[in-house]
Amino acid sequence: MPASAAQPPLRIGIEAQRLLRPHKHGMDIVALELIKHLMQLDQVNEYFVFVKPDTDRAVLPAAPNFHLVEVPGGPYPYWEQVLLPRAARRAGVQLLHCTSNTAPLRPGVPLVLTLHDIIYLEKMDLRRGSWYQRAGNLYRRWNVPRVVPHCARVLTVSAFERARIEQQLPGPAPVEVVYNSAGAQFRPITDAAALAAARARYRLPARFVFFLANTDPKKNLRGVLQALALLRQRGPLVAPLVMLDYDEAALLTLLRELGAPELRTDIHLCGYVPNQELPLLYNLAEIFLYPSLRESFGIPILEAMACGVPVITSDTSAMPEVAGGAALLVDPRQPEALAAAIAHLQNDPAERAALVKRGFERVGHFSWLATARQVRRIYEEVIHTECLS
Repeated sequence: MPASAAQPPLRIGIEAQRLLRPHKHGMDIVALELIKHLMQLDQVNEYFVFVKPDTDRAVLPAAPNFHLVEVPGGPYPYWEQVLLPRAARRAGVQLLHCTSNTAPLRPGVPLVLTLHDIIYLEKMDLRRGSWYQRAGNLYRRWNVPRVVPHCARVLTVSAFERARIEQQLPGPAPVEVVYNSAGAQFRPITDAAALAAARARYRLPARFVFFLANTDPKKNLRGVLQALALLRQRGPLVAPLVMLDYDEAALLTLLRELGAPELRTDIHLCGYVPNQELPLLYNLAEIFLYPSLRESFGIPILEAMACGVPVITSDTSAMPEVAGGAALLVDPRQPEALAAAIAHLQNDPAERAALVKRGFERVGHFSWLATARQVRRIYEEVIHTECLS
């Protein structure tokens, strides 16, 4: 229940360690959207957002009841296990929400944990991914089984992931599904000058297939490249692949491993693209690929749909739940199936148009404001339950 004159404002802590870093990715964006929409909803309760100092200090608008608390120092485990609880105690919060899979074992206050996924508790290949990803997954494997039993509430992002968590980490805290969404900036763009400027800025080809690559093996770059190689065997590619956030040397190494170095001429690397610029690239794309091997949600599926791009994604884990019949689903472990899906959409404008229409309808089922409303309710329930106990 909202605070009133008879009831003092609640004091809520939110861990968003990486919020100020300039190059934001998945969980950073989710935390940012949650906080921005809590600002819209709640002008009464007091919020303390705990972050590490960095350069993107204009990331949040000013609000009198939202306080950005910079907590400097230390590697991630030390920051989370020692410095974060200390800062939360100083702020006098009644609850701490950790937004990125891990949390302090002794927070000193009721703990809400967003457990985006437990992929790192399943099969983990320490030979793949960057050293940073491997180290992060080792820390999660140590932390998550220990912290979940102490949570007042566990949040996750899909019914699929809730089932996995309840199977692998049974505990006293209920697991509640809180869906992600796509940011308001993801929409059809009709400004021809802005689109032309983005095409020139990123040197984009006239037609292209869009893929958000990174070094995480679950993103299935290997399978995408194998599918392109199959298409290339049939003749020149109709549209090259545009990839973000991937290193040239790593790409060349992978192409040599696959025996397809000739594919390099059909791949355009853009480097890191800020989240605010991504809608321009989606709008310019002909098809969006998201054939991951395993996802707990898949925000880019909704981002592409909101921009009016037909989507090819996987028939595994949470991706069908998010796509809701508005994307072309394939087995991500079958490059032949992915190649066939790409060729089908490139040759069938009616199917592309139908997917775009269904995509617009599907994305309307998700809302960051609804997410923030649900999370605020959870904060209030947890604090009031603690007060009564």
